[in-house]
Amino acid sequence: MGDQHKYQNVIKEIPATAIDIYRMLPEGTRCEVIFNELTMSPSPTPLHQLLLSDLHALLYYFLKNANIGKVIPSPIDVYLEDKNSVVQPDLIVLLNENLGKIRNDGIYGPPDIVIEILSRNRSYDTQKKRTLYEQAGVKEYFMIDPDNKKTTLLTLNASGTYMQTYEETAVLRSEILNLDIKF
Repeated sequence: MGDQHKYQNVIKEIPATAIDIYRMLPEGTRCEVIFNELTMSPSPTPLHQLLLSDLHALLYYFLKNANIGKVIPSPIDVYLEDKNSVVQPDLIVLLNENLGKIRNDGIYGPPDIVIEILSRNRSYDTQKKRTLYEQAGVKEYFMIDPDNKKTTLLTLNASGTYMQTYEETAVLRSEILNLDIKF
């Protein structure tokens, strides 16, 4: 058998989209698809992960006590198929009425809240993901700088565009959750 046939038992169909390629990757591969473009990403920094852990704990206990929704940390696949995208936000919040978006292989549809702790490639979170989340209809999008804990909240307005609601240091203020926590 020649070299042209050596992969014939591995890939039976040529993938049509970047999401098809994404689904073929080994579990745990650090990448996302935004607007049908596959992007690999390095592991997060320890500072990033420590902040993620703190925020997850604070939101977990708040949501459990309030019984209004669930918080899910990365890695979790969030499929925004109408935008040819699958992402793994640092934290997502789904209100109880949207828990039906959870399936065995990921979340299908926009979460109510997305929290991204900015990576070294800041424009990826502040521009590319911002555009995706806005178009997908994520109601609140928090961007947190792990170096100084500056928190920026973008809120979806009635016309479907993001407006910067606030920018503070070490404060997570969500109108959707009626929450104001310091971290």
